[in-house]
Amino acid sequence: MHKLLSKIVLICLFTFFWTSQSNSWSSGNSPDPVAMENMEMANWVDSVFNALSPDQRLGQLFMVAAYSNQGQDHVNQIANLVEQENLGGLIFFQGGPKRQARLTNYYQAKAKTPLLIAMDAEWGIGMRLDSIPDFPKAMTLGAIPDTQLIYEMGEEIARQFKELGMHINFAPVVDVNSNPDNPVIGYRSFGENPQAVARQSVAYMKGMQDHGIIANAKHFPGHGDTEADSHYALPLIRHPETRIWEVDLYPYQELIKEGLKSVMVAHLNIPSLGESGNRPTSLSKKVVTELLQERMKFKGLIFTDALNMQGVTKSYSPGEVDVEALIAGNDVLLYSQNVPKAKELIKKAVAEGKIEQSEIDRRIKKILKSKYEVGLNEYRPIDTYRLVERIVTPTTHEILEKLYASAITVASNKADLIPFRQLDTKRFASLTIGGDGKEFQKGLDKYAKFEHFNIGKASSESEHYNLLKKLEDFDVIVVGVMGISNSPRRAFGIAPGDVALLRKLQQRQKTVNVLFGNAYSSKFFEGIDHLVMAYENVDWTQSIVPQILFGGRPAQGILPVSTGGQFTYGVGGFLSGLNRLSYGTPESVGLNSKTLDKIDSVVDRAIKIQATPGANVLVVKDGKVIFERSYGQLEYRNSPKVNSETVYDLASITKVLATTQAVMFLNSRGELDMNKTLGDYLPELRGTNKANLVLKDVMAHEAGLKAFIPHYAKTVESGQWKSEFYQESSSPGFTRPISNRMYAKESLRDSIWKWTVESELLPKRAGRNRYVYSDLTMYFMQAVVERIVNQPLDEFLEQNFYEPLGLHTLTFKPHEKMPLDNIAPTENDVVFRKRQVQGYVHDPGAAMYGGVAGHAGLFGKANDLAVMMQLMLNKGYYGDVSLMKPGTVSAFTARQSTQSRRGWGWDKPEPEEGEGGSAGKLAPKSTFGHTGFTGTCAWADPDNQLIYIFLSNRVYPDAENKKLLREGIRTDIHDIIYQAMVKEKG
Repeated sequence: MHKLLSKIVLICLFTFFWTSQSNSWSSGNSPDPVAMENMEMANWVDSVFNALSPDQRLGQLFMVAAYSNQGQDHVNQIANLVEQENLGGLIFFQGGPKRQARLTNYYQAKAKTPLLIAMDAEWGIGMRLDSIPDFPKAMTLGAIPDTQLIYEMGEEIARQFKELGMHINFAPVVDVNSNPDNPVIGYRSFGENPQAVARQSVAYMKGMQDHGIIANAKHFPGHGDTEADSHYALPLIRHPETRIWEVDLYPYQELIKEGLKSVMVAHLNIPSLGESGNRPTSLSKKVVTELLQERMKFKGLIFTDALNMQGVTKSYSPGEVDVEALIAGNDVLLYSQNVPKAKELIKKAVAEGKIEQSEIDRRIKKILKSKYEVGLNEYRPIDTYRLVERIVTPTTHEILEKLYASAITVASNKADLIPFRQLDTKRFASLTIGGDGKEFQKGLDKYAKFEHFNIGKASSESEHYNLLKKLEDFDVIVVGVMGISNSPRRAFGIAPGDVALLRKLQQRQKTVNVLFGNAYSSKFFEGIDHLVMAYENVDWTQSIVPQILFGGRPAQGILPVSTGGQFTYGVGGFLSGLNRLSYGTPESVGLNSKTLDKIDSVVDRAIKIQATPGANVLVVKDGKVIFERSYGQLEYRNSPKVNSETVYDLASITKVLATTQAVMFLNSRGELDMNKTLGDYLPELRGTNKANLVLKDVMAHEAGLKAFIPHYAKTVESGQWKSEFYQESSSPGFTRPISNRMYAKESLRDSIWKWTVESELLPKRAGRNRYVYSDLTMYFMQAVVERIVNQPLDEFLEQNFYEPLGLHTLTFKPHEKMPLDNIAPTENDVVFRKRQVQGYVHDPGAAMYGGVAGHAGLFGKANDLAVMMQLMLNKGYYGDVSLMKPGTVSAFTARQSTQSRRGWGWDKPEPEEGEGGSAGKLAPKSTFGHTGFTGTCAWADPDNQLIYIFLSNRVYPDAENKKLLREGIRTDIHDIIYQAMVKEKG
């Protein structure tokens, strides 16, 4: 009879509501979409509730643990619970994304009522599943000043949850970690400041809830000041209620104001909140009902913490604990250990009057309402096709980059050592303690020449002594402290002997220490002059920290906790960078990763058709390297793979990154006038046909110089070396290396200069010199530079350009400075040198000139070229180095000819559309750069702040191999880069 009356009342209410709405609409008012939605939700909730038996309804109160990495017995057990007990939901733990998706589909198919699927994924689903990257831990996030980034993380986690058919994330942790010795929260907390914890928690919550995933604030009423872990014991908190309101409950108040949809109640013993004895807060009506729901006005779902934790199981048995939690006011019984028994005990509690059936029904409908809100009224199975690829997208990596980069904290920086300046005055070494630090070392190598050292944690005194001896000649030591744990009881894995070592280093040298781990570990480093907090030891932090040390990025993080007198909450803050190159994702600067991935197929095709055995491709946008990949091998078979450190012969790129740089430098300082002649600077040319050649015409290849002179032909006869020029071993008078086991007469350079000066000029056309691209241009400009500076070109460039910029592979004669194994071989020269060329300049004329020529001889890796091209885009400055005036750069890189596309030294795209050229068809006319005979190119686009570097050894083993040019490999890649540029939103 009671049920019948209830139904009649509901029908009358529904009829009244529908009639009033219909009258309102008929009078001309538009339907209220919110009212419509609420009505549809109420209908769905009632229909589902009414379709269930009383026992099935009770099943909605339970959420049990599921795994996707356990056997069939576990799967069968969960499936039986879903089917027989009509569970309300599952919380997934360890496993894999595809396995979990398949199981979710299977369990949902078994369910009479769609299941709420949850995960305890505080730092994203990678916390539980393989193949998925983690987001930063909460304490890392706590160092980030910009909460918008945390919102974006919440949004991305919500997207990933939806791909996996999940609805609730048991995050954020809003505990204020006021106890540094807390064994269970610690790095899971945003920090020690209640207001900051609230701001960051709200951002995380909104990011998820604005995008359809229920957030869950935990561990109510606050687990931040405990010295016990509720997984193993019941923590006791003795604070008075006023203090709990001011600190622990403050974030909850803020989240509730902002629409928090669920809370997890912890297993804690807090006498000041009204319970006597050892009753856990999760089972306390004073806490769950009176405090949370009545006093704090929380209306969302209330979950217990896991009911298998010893904080409650030591005093209550399975089933019994479920009933106590329900009576206390919880809605969802999480991780129940015995659902059938719990159901029976709940029925018994109703019969005994311990809880009203109507109250249980209200909570079941509350759960069903949440199911409607997350879309389970229109349940669809998970699409498992390319699931991992859909979960982890380029946007995922973009967000990870921004989060980790924003968190890095410079906690101490005596005398503003960071970021490093005056690189040419410092010898750098790195020391990694307790880890391999490969990404860290790789990142450091991008900025300066480093020697790297590694030791294990807690090494012996003798090892420390030997290390100190090895390090004594270095000016700056960068130390990466790794192997840091999260255990306060084990001193976070910090060995006293290692700290003593760092203090000894600091006494005699400038030492920068980077802690790749828990923020609380900084308490052992009081008195350290230079300390950087990276918070976590992951590839991202290892890569980003060097960028901050060298000014590629600013530092922004603040310390979210206090650990001692020197390192207190708020230490750090903004530290500006030096506008050196940084490194990150394409999406972070508006390029599309998937489009850039097409470069792979172009280079793979080049290798397949043997246009080149390997290559390096690098792209910079807005001062950030966003694409850097290596392909193939140094040779076609049985040789080392190309890597980012591979050094290539740059051939004619030498013209613009060596000789033209020196010319621009001198022009900018008024020491070289482009309107003067060669004879003005080189008196020995007076009276020759070269004396009156104007420098601007020479640099534009319009001075009438021949394209090249095969100088080597004068030094061989019948295919053999002339003995007056070459020998196979070094001896008095023959000390100039041309290749391995080939030495030239010391006076050969003078002979080449003489032959060059005596060369004929090309005939004029219509009274003017025609454009002819010429190597001879740079022989003469090299001579002009060397005469002005009274120094060899290579020495001048190393002292004024390459060393101050930290470019340790951009050099001439690399065979004297680095292992040959790291240098790509070029031609197997059967005509002139009679041997495989490797580490010596490929161009015969440059080799005969001593390996340092104005037109060829420069070697380098892709990153070093990118720095030089960024110097040009920056109009002559880079880092803390200013080398030329902006007007000089603009003049030299602009088109300076009416006959050709050329600038002064620099190449350009063709001025007319549809014509050929060395740059891609999509490159704007402002672009400047150069190509190299060996299969290289470097292009900079000031309009888009874009740099493109391509390095290969297409001349291996035969310089007649023209496939790279014929197939348009370099220009195709250039165009793909432009295709990857996406328009900015709005």
